[in-house]
Amino acid sequence: MVFFDKEIKKLGFGLMRLPHKDDAIDIEQVKVMVDRFMEAGFSYFDTAWAYEGSEDAARQALVERYPRESFQLATKNAAWIDCKTREDAVAQFETSLQQTGAGYFDMYLLHNLGEHRTHFFDDFDMWEFVKEKKAEGKIKHYGFSFHDTP
Repeated sequence: MVFFDKEIKKLGFGLMRLPHKDDAIDIEQVKVMVDRFMEAGFSYFDTAWAYEGSEDAARQALVERYPRESFQLATKNAAWIDCKTREDAVAQFETSLQQTGAGYFDMYLLHNLGEHRTHFFDDFDMWEFVKEKKAEGKIKHYGFSFHDTP
């Protein structure tokens, strides 16, 4: 599959349900998992602001250990979680940049549209926000994820 202006394999590494040790993400185990994934020729990683500890784990296991151009990193915005204003929703993006240390995102998704959640992205004009961040080079590609019924 050709995506991100280069060929990547179809399997991605999800950083949502990571192994734990002593009530915290087991970063050493995640490093082993990331290394095996990369050694097998895969390079697409998926995290999210809403996945507790995931973006920090991505920073430690991936971003700090591999050249930035050697992998693709996706994260997500969940404007419907505790956001009262556009600034709250935009802050998720800045937090994600800081937590991952990635500098930019290859893919940034407006996450989990559907039911009562979609209006937050509209109300906070997040569609325009992702376009602006793409123009700034902070996002290479943007899109959305949808979890609802037809």
